[in-house]
Amino acid sequence: MDRSSAGISGQYTRSGNDYNRPDGQATSSSRRAQYRHGPVRQRNNPPRTIPGRNEFYNYSAACSSHYLLCRSVNNARDFNALIKQEIMDGLVSKSNRFGHRYDGRHHGQYASSIKKYTLAAKRPLNRAEQNHLVRLLQNFTATRSWNWRSLTTTLHSFTSAGVFTPHKPIDERVKHTQAALLSTLFDAIIFKCNQKPEASYVGAQEIANLLWAMAKLVDSGQERTPGLNAAVAALLPHMNAQKDQFIPQHIANLLWAMAKLVDNGQKQTPELNEAVATLLPLVNVQKAHFKPQEIANLLWAMAKLVDNGQEQTPVLNRAEAALLPYVSAKKANFKPQGIANLLWAMAKLVDNGQKRTPEFNEVVAALLPHVSAQTANFKPQGIANLLWAMAKLVDNGQEQTPELNKAVVALLPLVNAQKDQFNARGIANLLWAMAKLVDKGLELTLQLKEAVATLLPFVNAQKANFTLQEITNLLWATAKLVDKELERTPQLKEAVATLLSFVNAQKGNFKPQEIANLLWAMAKLVDKGLERTPQLKEALATLLSFVNAQKGNFKPQEIANLVWAMAKLVDNGEWTSEFNEAVAALLRHVNTQKADFKPQEIVNLLWATAKLGEFVELNVVTSMMFESLVYRISEDPQLSQQDLLVSLWGMMVCCARLSLDSCNNNWFEKHMDDLFTRVQNISSENEEDQRIIAMAASWLGRACPVVPHYQTIRSKRQSDFHDQLQSNFPSLQIEEEKSLNSLPPVDLLLPDHNMVIEIQGPSHYVGGDFKTRKGSTLLKIALLQKAGFEVIEIPVNRLLSQDLMKPYIDQIKARIGIPPQGHGSVSLKRRWAEDSYVTADKGGQPSDHCYLTAEEHSEEQTGKPAKRKKTNSQ
Repeated sequence: MDRSSAGISGQYTRSGNDYNRPDGQATSSSRRAQYRHGPVRQRNNPPRTIPGRNEFYNYSAACSSHYLLCRSVNNARDFNALIKQEIMDGLVSKSNRFGHRYDGRHHGQYASSIKKYTLAAKRPLNRAEQNHLVRLLQNFTATRSWNWRSLTTTLHSFTSAGVFTPHKPIDERVKHTQAALLSTLFDAIIFKCNQKPEASYVGAQEIANLLWAMAKLVDSGQERTPGLNAAVAALLPHMNAQKDQFIPQHIANLLWAMAKLVDNGQKQTPELNEAVATLLPLVNVQKAHFKPQEIANLLWAMAKLVDNGQEQTPVLNRAEAALLPYVSAKKANFKPQGIANLLWAMAKLVDNGQKRTPEFNEVVAALLPHVSAQTANFKPQGIANLLWAMAKLVDNGQEQTPELNKAVVALLPLVNAQKDQFNARGIANLLWAMAKLVDKGLELTLQLKEAVATLLPFVNAQKANFTLQEITNLLWATAKLVDKELERTPQLKEAVATLLSFVNAQKGNFKPQEIANLLWAMAKLVDKGLERTPQLKEALATLLSFVNAQKGNFKPQEIANLVWAMAKLVDNGEWTSEFNEAVAALLRHVNTQKADFKPQEIVNLLWATAKLGEFVELNVVTSMMFESLVYRISEDPQLSQQDLLVSLWGMMVCCARLSLDSCNNNWFEKHMDDLFTRVQNISSENEEDQRIIAMAASWLGRACPVVPHYQTIRSKRQSDFHDQLQSNFPSLQIEEEKSLNSLPPVDLLLPDHNMVIEIQGPSHYVGGDFKTRKGSTLLKIALLQKAGFEVIEIPVNRLLSQDLMKPYIDQIKARIGIPPQGHGSVSLKRRWAEDSYVTADKGGQPSDHCYLTAEEHSEEQTGKPAKRKKTNSQ
């Protein structure tokens, strides 16, 4: 499910991951190497002066630790030396002494030393280190006098080292210091960018490093403040001006930064769109020079931009096509994270409309074997990305090749091994991926079950961190796995209960797709036996109100899923007044979007409409809208056997509805005949399938190719009425639970009179209202009438006492030619409940309604015989 049905919305925040850093790999340019290490290399030169001044920088304040800033640092002792108070005192002293003439070089040098420490340690600062350092940085303040290199070095180095990463729970003092330092840095950067004439010192590498750092900040959880937004906006015009100076590494880092900023809420302004449009042609020009890491970053960035609304322009498509051959050529050189990012990008591009070209398929085929080979090296983020990507590719038509299945099997044990390392997004994506793969035919093995069982407890543990989309994906995934026979364990029930509570808490924020997926999931869980708790009922009521509010915004797939879900809930006994308005509102929108419904969605609509029976207005069933949709089902060669059988059943119900209302159903019968021809030779052990085939054969007058088996159940009310009828007519032949013409067994059959009596319980009516018959009820009646039987329906609430049975006994007497006996009141012979139906062979119209007495009304409402006043006739 994703934004469609479900899926990954970006990479995880992992501060230890330097894959997307612009300095994450060695550079071949001596100029860049000089820039990178220049601020911290040791100098033995005499004291330097500030240009235009005769004053000297004084190094004495930081002399005791200055040597440490000039060499590689890699252990805890070195870090402790970096956070000595005298270092900061020296920096503050210089800043104060020279005031607006200080260019910030020593601050930049110090920031570089922190980054060098983390590079040597191959990890960012941990929480304890960050706390110690940030307390020291309370007086570390950037000013507008700093030169461009100092500003760039400081922001990039601190960001790369994890100084600004918000650890949870965050210390308020740390948060305040981080925000204050970032604010001064952004202010100085904006000031420098906006200087006139145009700032010539704003070079290509500095632009790439700064935009990367700003993207990394928001990706790590820093708030997108007005200062950060303004700094991004100030840099973008310089990026366009410097486009001819960007080397491949810059291009990759800049597109990554654009994509990450947009993914974290940056508005796609004209300036940002222009920046992206400027970079994409450079990808094509520089395609032969990108390294594997950069290729992965570029394709990830393009996929992420498209996922966030970027138009798939010819320029973007050309850039993507230019990179694909290099993926195949360099497949052996991609690191595990690169493989994960590439497959994620392939899946996301396809999900957003990218054609699966031969080159595209070749890339996927080239990468899959490396998944199996690299399993020991994937981190939790990579595992989740890979399983999501494979599920999404399969969902979009990728063949489940042996290589793909092998990759899935290789990854599943890693879910168990690293279970406590997955964050909320990873858990949601993994469960969604497993559900989708199983839904597409992957066997629910002992391993896919262990992985699910491993993850479910973490749904509760991470409950505070799930987004609305992730809550939706998780409920969809649990419903789909249960639908595929996953056991309803206590852990699964607890996870569902946790998620439902969040549905109620977040009710005002769900998008149309999420509303549709949530209702589908709840309907499926109820259909599979999930207890209908107060939480579930509250969630249903909440979402139904939003169906009405959002009715104009649902897509065809969502309309089909919603109507299906409501029909399934009704079929399982759920019905409230909100259902009425929601279903009616959705069906009105089918006609306006009928050209956009896919065959599978039409199948679901037909089934749901048929299931709801008389609840759906007859003019909807007879409209040309429905005829045009049904035509597309009967003509589609791709429908599965199950879809064909469901469609056949739905068409029969529609024919029954029209037949009982004396309407022409010839065009429905034609489509029925076409479908029956396609399914009559299906060999199925499923009893429900066999019954559908048998009913269709009976309706069409065809030979029945199967002999369906029916279970017979005699209800107490049925037995009571049988006994009452037999006592009135001892010689009358009455058969119970008789199957006629391979049709479902009837309650009571009077064979000598071709009469069938059906005792209709609440399950035969929509919402159990004893008024609105379901589609299955209508079909059985119509089939019996078509076979030549007269059918009398008696709602079970009319059999609570002998007095209530009496009118039906009298009616049957009249039908079989025996005059009814008088009982004092003529009204007893004509008294019928408003909600009862007696359908005759001619037209099947309900009999005349008569009114209930006060006593009868009381009996109907309470189910108990009412006390009656004594009269002479009694």
